[in-house]
Amino acid sequence: MKILIFGGHYEPDLGPSAPIFTMLCENLVRLGHQVTMIAGVPHFPSGRVPAKWRGKLLWHSVENGVEVIRVGLPSVDRMKLPWRLLQYLTYQIGTTLAGLRREYDVVLSGSSSLTSWLPFAVLAVWRRKPSIYAVYDVYPGVGIKLGIFRHKPVIWLITQMETFCLHRSTLVRIISESFRSELLEMGVPDEKMVMIYDWVDTELVRPLPQDNPFAQENDLVGKFVVLYAGNLGLSQGLEHVLAAAEMLADHQDLLFVFVGDGANRERLVSSAHQRQLKNVRFLPFQPRDRLPEVAASASVSLVTLQRGIANHSIPSKTFTILASGRPIIASIDEDSDAWRLIQKAQAGLCVPPEDPAALAAAILQLREAEEFRKTLGENARKWAEDNHSPLSGAMKIEKMLFEAIKISSRP
Repeated sequence: MKILIFGGHYEPDLGPSAPIFTMLCENLVRLGHQVTMIAGVPHFPSGRVPAKWRGKLLWHSVENGVEVIRVGLPSVDRMKLPWRLLQYLTYQIGTTLAGLRREYDVVLSGSSSLTSWLPFAVLAVWRRKPSIYAVYDVYPGVGIKLGIFRHKPVIWLITQMETFCLHRSTLVRIISESFRSELLEMGVPDEKMVMIYDWVDTELVRPLPQDNPFAQENDLVGKFVVLYAGNLGLSQGLEHVLAAAEMLADHQDLLFVFVGDGANRERLVSSAHQRQLKNVRFLPFQPRDRLPEVAASASVSLVTLQRGIANHSIPSKTFTILASGRPIIASIDEDSDAWRLIQKAQAGLCVPPEDPAALAAAILQLREAEEFRKTLGENARKWAEDNHSPLSGAMKIEKMLFEAIKISSRP
């Protein structure tokens, strides 16, 4: 197959989908397919584009057999919504222009329509190509819950764009069964949806000693490290983690470590300073090759989302933590897909979202139970190896792409 993919980040960008799309493209090539990926130049999470990636509309390269086209983007402050929308629009236009010059058999588009509507409309619908629309969050619902979309005309427009992509795609990939009911309400037939979990690089991310170079450089050795690594955004509810840290301030060996950046970072740093939290530390995003050391520096790792958000996605960091062989404490909606996954894997503890006292109690419970932590970590690693390897994910997507072509060829 000749496969055209767009709507996601690609390494060396730091977007949470970057390793997901990179691993998918490279493994589809290993399975014998020709793959073209159209992504933006590196800009996540700040929106700032490094100097080396400025000055061109399109950047072309072949990386591990994948044809990669990167669309030049304006360097902006992503915390300001109008500038973020400008980046989205620039990416859509650049992707459409680049895709028109390509020959391909099938399209795989990532969501949301804020990044994919125009190229999907032109490269999939107008060119009459079989297509898969991959849903990572259900829009506009998740944006409304986060308070990002507040005006009725904006909500109406995004609903129309998203519905267009969902209805005009051949198949819809969902990453959580909890998406199914919402998409059914949006008119997507049940038989059109295929649930495929995301994957993680189980060769790169693996269990390592907690006493490692990253931990040594940042004075984490000998501490009980409660780690949150990833996007410090609006949906994670990390202010409740700070509240739990405040409750546990008297425990001298406990250290809360936030590794990453995002729209909410400055507020979190300011809040920690105002609370005079000496057991909290903020560290910058780390290069991908340091991810195994970062994950291994944890005694326990956190997955957190605001109330009502876990029903819309499974955070990609969940799979990274599983692969690292560290126990998870998840502060998420009960009976969400993420909750059920962690329970099924027997890889950690789940507590209600926005409940600092319950989070603090879970941290203390695992702090006092070394053997239990070890068992949870071993369970996590085995689950990742058995269910979330990059090759197994690529084979499931491959099957879905073939099915899309088959459906489109029917008279």
